[in-house]
Amino acid sequence: MKSFALLFLVAICGMGGLGQKLKPKKRSNGEEINFRTKTKDVCTMSISGDEEMKLRIECKSQGMSYWCEFAGKPSVCRAFRKNPKIYWNQIAMELRKLPHACESTQVLKTTMCQKAPTEALMKQIATGMEPEDLANQEKSVQKTSTSMRGAGKSSVKKIGKPPMLPLIKPTQHGQGSENETEAMKLAREHCWESLHGFCSYIIGIFRG
Repeated sequence: MKSFALLFLVAICGMGGLGQKLKPKKRSNGEEINFRTKTKDVCTMSISGDEEMKLRIECKSQGMSYWCEFAGKPSVCRAFRKNPKIYWNQIAMELRKLPHACESTQVLKTTMCQKAPTEALMKQIATGMEPEDLANQEKSVQKTSTSMRGAGKSSVKKIGKPPMLPLIKPTQHGQGSENETEAMKLAREHCWESLHGFCSYIIGIFRG
């Protein structure tokens, strides 16, 4: 009877050990893995979720950035439950072989879960692309508008500036009239009244 009881306890302990082995290890939830693609895009892979997991990939390329998200249930794969870190590292290694981390594949596969059900596969659910920093674009637009305003002001100044007029030299008309007046006075003093015009003309010639 005692031997039967001992065998029963051993069997229970063994089943408990199997249950512990089947329990998934603590997942690397929130962990980030950095990698580079074949074309040298700098990428970051972040993991979230519990039973259904989400994988977000963000990459920076020349003058642009892009991202994509994958979802799946890798926990149905026994190898994943034993060591999820190896699973995510295998995915990162596969992504390093691709020229574009988001466009080159729709499903992420690993060697350790090849025989797992299809629901264990991480499938792409969203993707996006962003251009250069918009702030830099706004700064360039502001610089262009400022330069255009400055050019407009300078052109207005050039148009509004009055032209330089040539200087006109004063004539000797005043001197001539003075000579004529003096000649007339002399003619009135020294000539007959009927000859005032003739005398003033002659006097004016001699006085220059």
